[in-house]
Amino acid sequence: MLVEFKVANFRSIREEQCLSFTASKDSVHAGSNCIETQAHGAKHLLRSTVTYGANASGKSNLILALMTMQRLVINSTHLLAPQFREQFTPFLLDAESPDRPTRFEVTLVIGDCRYQYGFSFDGNRIHSEWLLVYRLAKAQRWFEYHYNTETGGTDWQPFSVHFKGERKGQRELWKANTGNRSLFLTQAAQSNSLQLQPLFHWFANSLAIFPAQAVFNLIPASQRLDDPHYKQWVLRLLNAADIHISDIRVEKRKSGHLEFRVDLPTIPEVQDSDSELPVIQFRHDSANGRQQWFDARFESFGTLRLLGYATPLLDALENGKLIVVDEFDTSLHPLLTRFILKILHSPQLSSKGAQMWITTHDTSLLDPYLLRRDQIWFVEKNKQQCTELYALLEFSPRKNEAIERGYLQGRYGAIPFLNEFQF
Repeated sequence: MLVEFKVANFRSIREEQCLSFTASKDSVHAGSNCIETQAHGAKHLLRSTVTYGANASGKSNLILALMTMQRLVINSTHLLAPQFREQFTPFLLDAESPDRPTRFEVTLVIGDCRYQYGFSFDGNRIHSEWLLVYRLAKAQRWFEYHYNTETGGTDWQPFSVHFKGERKGQRELWKANTGNRSLFLTQAAQSNSLQLQPLFHWFANSLAIFPAQAVFNLIPASQRLDDPHYKQWVLRLLNAADIHISDIRVEKRKSGHLEFRVDLPTIPEVQDSDSELPVIQFRHDSANGRQQWFDARFESFGTLRLLGYATPLLDALENGKLIVVDEFDTSLHPLLTRFILKILHSPQLSSKGAQMWITTHDTSLLDPYLLRRDQIWFVEKNKQQCTELYALLEFSPRKNEAIERGYLQGRYGAIPFLNEFQF
């Protein structure tokens, strides 16, 4: 479970910004919107946070920062130099930031342990990396190193006695095999470090991120529709959202595209492809009993988007994962976005610690009957065009405060300031 995420010097973000899932002492919706853990220093976490801000304020950059961190953790040992360089996108509107590293850090609860992991990097190399583990109140610094600009080498802190390799000398081997553009976490986890597997697998398997305007891949949904339990879940979700679909099936169809093959030194060939692709079909029943099947071309984008959410949402509920969605309200009715959040907030449906972080412009979610005050965050740019992230709690709102009205009136900032337009 995510406790907090920090980022500095990434795109429109210059100074360090921190999004926290730590619950306040407020008792409102504590039984539904909060999760109790056994980890020291993170006993009460939020099931969801919602981020608001004007267009181009930097909401998407916060999510892209977490996506970049995930990409580097999973792939750093395999990225070529140009691919690694593409991940470095610093703040460019001052003289110093382009030459400073980008910095990411997450604090997670996995099992009954709290992990504080982060790293910094530029377009050429990893500059620093660290991992603190809290099994009890005191931190265990498992590893840490920093690039020494004067010597051109890397200064490693001694490994913690609590961090061990499975064989003698294995930690030193992992360290020696960690290249300039590789993360030690990636190298060690992919070399079967049992102690680092939970942290690495959180990035690889427990974090699902959907950028704005992402084309939803329906293949995972089609692969699970053979499971009667999953199929009934999807149908109940669609019909609970007032989308009248009585059945779903998957049909295999030939892809119908041409392949251009070049095998030097032979002449290039164009061949028909015989590969088959899964096609999801939806059955609609009319009032007079007529049944008709339609493929995805005839369904609304909102229906397909909801179906795209179904697989990661069920996966998160069943396995306690984090879903991050940019522009969550795109093509979804406001009541439908509330409906999905209520599913996530249900202790009966979400018993494994699933979490969700969304950005949205749907102000109807600013409802004290749906969200706690500590679940609401805002983003805006300051005079230097730097993104700033801040919590609603910084304004000390009253329990009965009309948050939606206050936000639209500009009480909390994070709204566009519109000037009179003359044609």
